[in-house]
Amino acid sequence: MSENDRAALHGLKVLEIAQLVAGPMAGSLLADLGADVVHLEDPAAGDPQRRIGAVRDGTHLWWKVAGRNKRSATCDLRSSGGQELARSLARWADVVVTNFRLETLERWGLDWTRLVAENPALIMLHVSGFGTDTSLRNSPGFGKVGEAMSGVVNLTGFPDGPPLHAGYSNADSLTGLMGAFAIQTALYRRANDAAFAGEFIDLALFEAHYRLIEWQVIIQDQLGVPPMRAGNQLPGFAGGVVNAFSAKDGKWITVSAGTPQSARTLAQMLGEDLDLTLPESELKVTAGRLEGQLASWIAERPSSEVLEHLAASGVVASKIYSAEDIMDDPTYAERNDIITVDDEDLGPVRMQAVVPKLRNHAGRVWRVGAPLGADNELVYKEFLGMSDAAYADLEASGVI
Repeated sequence: MSENDRAALHGLKVLEIAQLVAGPMAGSLLADLGADVVHLEDPAAGDPQRRIGAVRDGTHLWWKVAGRNKRSATCDLRSSGGQELARSLARWADVVVTNFRLETLERWGLDWTRLVAENPALIMLHVSGFGTDTSLRNSPGFGKVGEAMSGVVNLTGFPDGPPLHAGYSNADSLTGLMGAFAIQTALYRRANDAAFAGEFIDLALFEAHYRLIEWQVIIQDQLGVPPMRAGNQLPGFAGGVVNAFSAKDGKWITVSAGTPQSARTLAQMLGEDLDLTLPESELKVTAGRLEGQLASWIAERPSSEVLEHLAASGVVASKIYSAEDIMDDPTYAERNDIITVDDEDLGPVRMQAVVPKLRNHAGRVWRVGAPLGADNELVYKEFLGMSDAAYADLEASGVI
């Protein structure tokens, strides 16, 4: 099973009938903490994510991280033999993760109703664009559409500019995280409820962001005004300053003084005493003036001097990191957040360590994304107990 028998999720069996980002991200988080995740892929093409993103010497780099710690097994889900094979794996599994369209799963006999009938204690996470109980349940959905629907894109950018998407698969990744959390809640219920009869987790791509932007709906409801883009500022204490500023050397620095005490600390650094009892309207005016002073002060100094002075004054700030900055940063090094893993194509590669860190039952990265079908024999012969002859028949027929 898992390559780390001390990890928190060692012994958890997960079948991943999913591709690209959102579903597989949930499985990736489980795999990092010790779950045995079988990632089913098309025998001919594999997961499309294998061929996305930057390339070195003909090798796609993203897959090495996205597919790490998982078993790669091939299965032609368009064939009746492949569908029966997948159902066998669903009977073996504790959890099934999928992001295929509902009508596709129903056509293949891999939908919730069919699978839970054969595995009554099953937990199934189904990620879709719009949820399985809506009129759009069979419509295709992608992460950027989920971001757009959630409200987060409308809130991102500057007031006089267009709405902005994040520079990575934002909704897909956050949906995967929310899905992994939901799976854990279902596992808790299964472990503590003798009457547990399975759990279907229905998660749409817009819902994780929508839930986490806690204030947008109540503001619209109570004030009748939709929150809009505010650049790098965030809603908070009226007298606070939260923004990004350019230093003399062109480096950008984020200053976060959004609470009453932190705003007062910033004001004192700039030679003023902020009266926290002022009306909110006056505090906003004061904050605007302080922000202008701070911007001018930072623009006249190199970033290293700015950060040193802010830290000495008790003002919370950070340079805005690039990937290069991350790899050179002492705090990342002290946290061991960048690890080196051997890869047969690239040699030693560096990537993120397991997050979150568990002190007593930590996960680890024991492999990069595996070659297509690398674990077929393990999955079908050992996990399912298939005979050599049956396995050979599947290979000969092209099912795997």
